[in-house]
Amino acid sequence: MKNQSATMEFTLVGLTSSAELQTLLFGIFTLIYATALAGNFLLIFTICTCRKLHTPMYFLLINLSLVNVFSISVTTPKLLQTLWTHRKNISFYGCMVQMYLFLSALSTELFLLSFMAFDRYAAICHPLQYTVIMRKEVCILIASGVWIAGMVNSAVHTGLVLQLSFCDSNIINHLFCDLPPVLKLSCSDTHLNEMMAFVADVILGICGCGLTITSYCFILRAIFRIRSNEGKKKAFSTCSSHLIVVSFFFSSVIYTYIRPSSDYSLDNDKFVSLLYSVVTPVINPLIYSLRNKDVKEALKTITGRGRLLRRPPV
Repeated sequence: MKNQSATMEFTLVGLTSSAELQTLLFGIFTLIYATALAGNFLLIFTICTCRKLHTPMYFLLINLSLVNVFSISVTTPKLLQTLWTHRKNISFYGCMVQMYLFLSALSTELFLLSFMAFDRYAAICHPLQYTVIMRKEVCILIASGVWIAGMVNSAVHTGLVLQLSFCDSNIINHLFCDLPPVLKLSCSDTHLNEMMAFVADVILGICGCGLTITSYCFILRAIFRIRSNEGKKKAFSTCSSHLIVVSFFFSSVIYTYIRPSSDYSLDNDKFVSLLYSVVTPVINPLIYSLRNKDVKEALKTITGRGRLLRRPPV
């Protein structure tokens, strides 16, 4: 392959070159990573063990938690290794694998959040037909489809990157191997890569953002038609958590990917990337648990059972 005769290793710049700051950041990111894993696995365990939560919305939420664990586990362990050993090198194929897995997780999460918005639309706007619209077969099809779509989208971009040559600089001004900074290093013509990235962004924008925005337009219209304030509050509370997550995730992803390559500022982008690669997997389980009455009740039940098991017999 072209790349084998040129660059076989990349150097990740990371956040800082200061050894003292790297030690501090290692502790911070270790805490963040542990919190993300604990929060998401606890949410998955809570949903699986509580029969009341065996609904389409929580089935999609399990998939979202799995994507969050997958996403942060692709980037953070390598980042922690870099901060601890101060060795910033990553092999060419290691970089390609990391980029493929991260783009796959990113696309899957975007599609999944969009279908979660559709689920809220079906629950609020068509409550009597909800069990028919979001039946078990449909939920499984949605979950399978978003994972496959994410892998296919990532495979296209990674496959095109493998056709490029990297013969000048091998320094990636980023925290991990992401598509924009890797394309910046290539000494080949990247017009095809940029065109396919634009096509993917348009498709993801139409299918993802379009479905989400359309769903919430119908949801808001249905909520405003409810006469009682209590009814409006109850209806809005069922989708407020998802709306917060969507706004946070979509805004950071759109800023990074859906703009001309000439506007990329890698120094700024690597800090923005922390929002959707590290911060989002941490706050998602917190938002969905702290703002969700059913999840809080299920957590209390699980905690109560744990206390009973630990209590010595009288």
